[in-house]
Amino acid sequence: MSAPAPAVVAAGAPHASRQEEILTPAALAFLAELHRAFAPRRAELLAHRAERRAEIARTASLDFLPATRAIREDDSWRVAPAPEALQDRRVEITGPTDRKMTINALNSGAKVWLADFEDASAPTWENVIGGQANLIDAFERKIDFTDARTGKSYALRPEEELATVVVRPRGWHLDERHLEVDGEAVPGGLVDFGLYFFHNAERLAARGLGPFFYLPKTESHLEARLWNDVFTLAQEKLGIPRGTIRATVLIETITAAYEMEEILYELREHAAGLNAGRWDYLFSIVKNFRDGGATFVLPDRNAVTMTAPFMRAYTELLVRTCHKRGAHAIGGMAAFIPSRKDPEVNKTAFAKVRADKDREAADGFDGSWVAHPDLVPVALESFDAVLGERPNQKERLREDVEVAAGDLIAIDSLDARPTYDGVVNAVRVGIRYIEAWLRGSGAVAIFNLMEDAATAEISRSQLWQWINAGVEVEHEGTPVLVTRDLVRRVADEDLAALRAELGAETYAAGRWDEAYALLLEVALADTYADFLTVPAYARLRG
Repeated sequence: MSAPAPAVVAAGAPHASRQEEILTPAALAFLAELHRAFAPRRAELLAHRAERRAEIARTASLDFLPATRAIREDDSWRVAPAPEALQDRRVEITGPTDRKMTINALNSGAKVWLADFEDASAPTWENVIGGQANLIDAFERKIDFTDARTGKSYALRPEEELATVVVRPRGWHLDERHLEVDGEAVPGGLVDFGLYFFHNAERLAARGLGPFFYLPKTESHLEARLWNDVFTLAQEKLGIPRGTIRATVLIETITAAYEMEEILYELREHAAGLNAGRWDYLFSIVKNFRDGGATFVLPDRNAVTMTAPFMRAYTELLVRTCHKRGAHAIGGMAAFIPSRKDPEVNKTAFAKVRADKDREAADGFDGSWVAHPDLVPVALESFDAVLGERPNQKERLREDVEVAAGDLIAIDSLDARPTYDGVVNAVRVGIRYIEAWLRGSGAVAIFNLMEDAATAEISRSQLWQWINAGVEVEHEGTPVLVTRDLVRRVADEDLAALRAELGAETYAAGRWDEAYALLLEVALADTYADFLTVPAYARLRG
């Protein structure tokens, strides 16, 4: 009997540099095994998401699951102890896996680098394959980079000074159109996980460095169970001891916030912790409660700070849940990009970052995220002040925290409303981010913030919600209804300003018209698109 056919590169796919080195016959066979074993369950779970969303639309509520009460009430279970390389996670830096970022992130002084194939990476074929090659080169210390524009050279620091790598594969909803098994596109998450695991698991396990993963966009404990089964099979196939993998789950969907203990339970032999992912969390609230009326209308995204009552409920429950089960609790992103031209902007922003990290450390978080190397010392200072020489504060059980189901969705507890400036900002950020994404860049500095796909998701989702909820904002002293015409006019004005600012030649070299069209398509449509990145991927070249 012949062996099953391996995965194949889809007809018409472009050729990526070093493709043959990454897509070896053995690697493709491994991906095919993962696909055949898990793609059917992945499809079932995506259908389950749609069913749950329909139930939320009917009830405008969520609750902790009655069927899993026994797991929550059983105080005896804990996740597996953290390996030494993940004991201290007080500052983690995030970013895509391009060559320059790989070096800078590893050298940043952060304890962990979230090497991102997801929201900070536009999944061009070159990015998918090149990111895998860069990580291999980094582990083999064969990586360097010279900036063609500045002539500056980059190289790795000594091994003991480098951040620990934690890879974030794509979410379950995304396909990889360039790889097929039995005529089906392989799930992007399995491609990113599978290639990284296949090429690096043995060397990382031998050094006590993993492989480690961040799991994005998880919506239920059943999806965590699927990942756990992926890990188990992968370790078995490559002869890696069971439990070597460790995974941190991003609690960045509102449904997952009601299943944090169950998610840790499903992954308990592979679990490393949970993370509070702010922008995707807000995006998920809008997506799930978009037809829930005025009660669920979010104000401008920058008005929803982590001190909002419903956000405090989410983060404090996350800390309590993690520490109760022996897992790390990792805080949210500081996305500020320092300016070399405006020290006053820096002074104000650094103060906000410091206050945010001080709050997280005081609340019991074991670490937090930053988007830029210059923020690593700021976040370190906040956590050093609380942790001292301790690697974490998992002994702080936060038994004082009591969160009811309704607290997590008490959106109307926030004393803020949408504004006209919020509409303008959502349009401007959305267009700029989508344009960069369509050119293959997923981590984009916009208005002194490092933005990723979650930014565009919350921007277009808020526009959709404000239009469909009949939100009224004040403009120049006059109440104005947020309508499709208003959003289109704001977008037209922004595009005209961009054309004038950039000049005809630079504007034409970009993908501004396509970005404008896509933002309006998803923001103004009658039917809400679950993910912007799905129609965007259809427009991505390469």
